[in-house]
Amino acid sequence: MRVERSPNTASLLDVLDRVLDKGIVIDAWVRLSLVGIELVTVEAHVIVASFSTYLGYAGSLPELKQPAGDGR
Repeated sequence: MRVERSPNTASLLDVLDRVLDKGIVIDAWVRLSLVGIELVTVEAHVIVASFSTYLGYAGSLPELKQPAGDGR
């Protein structure tokens, strides 16, 4: 018995449709310090989703906690 895989037929449009349907959250936090002196801090929160997906989850966004030790 031989198992055959079907070719991956996902196009860019299929991937974009899935991303907008499910949503992606990218959370980045970078701190650059030298000898204990903080030089640069960069914080980025990027949400990629459709409006309906974003509004469906927007109520739970304030419940997200900030990382410990960020001074807030």
